[in-house]
Amino acid sequence: MRVEDQRPRHAEFLEAERQRMARVAAAARLVSGATVPAQCGGRIIPAPGRGPFRVEPQAEMVPNGTDARGQDKWAEKEGGFAGWNPVRQMDVFDLMEASARRRDEDVPFTPAQVAVARHYRALVERHDAGGIKCSALDGRTSGGTGRDFMDAYLSEGREIDAIRRRIGTGAAMVVRRIRPSARGEAARATILDRALVDMVCLGDRSLSDVLRAHGWAAKGQTRDALREALSAALDRMIGHRGEKTS
Repeated sequence: MRVEDQRPRHAEFLEAERQRMARVAAAARLVSGATVPAQCGGRIIPAPGRGPFRVEPQAEMVPNGTDARGQDKWAEKEGGFAGWNPVRQMDVFDLMEASARRRDEDVPFTPAQVAVARHYRALVERHDAGGIKCSALDGRTSGGTGRDFMDAYLSEGREIDAIRRRIGTGAAMVVRRIRPSARGEAARATILDRALVDMVCLGDRSLSDVLRAHGWAAKGQTRDALREALSAALDRMIGHRGEKTS
């Protein structure tokens, strides 16, 4: 086939691809905000594959003249470098918070609980990557000594073990505590605290996902019970027992 004969097909392919990407971008704007707000500057490009994200407002203190006594005055300036704000990929806790706000409900977890969940995830991800050749716990690929690396690696491992001991080996959802009509499938399984924490904090799974994965019905009653169990586990991870953090 001559090149001239292929040109119409090539043009049709390009137009079809352009329309497909336009649909992808439009869908992403609806569900994840692929269009980057102007306040983020021009270096963060629109990316439909980025998924849901949120803007992280930045601020800095800048000199603002002097007062009557000659003392320096300072003012808060919004925006980070060049007045821009970065974005952060939304995790399961962001999505649960957004869902609660849409329903005009209280956020499901306290800031301290969310913070320890994200700390645990960062620890586990960094520790798992620590055994990969050419990786470094501080994000660098050179510098330091093997002893520095091993000390940090072992220290993180001990902290992860301590957090997991606080989580415990108990059951977040025990079959006998929920009436049969609310349990769901016959093959339902007990949901352990550790499995619940890891599926949500490490796997970005929703409470409904956790329930379905264990054969439970994702209903209001079971979700509420699982939310309470996760809340209690996060409190234990912080080091609190019996009292709720804020």
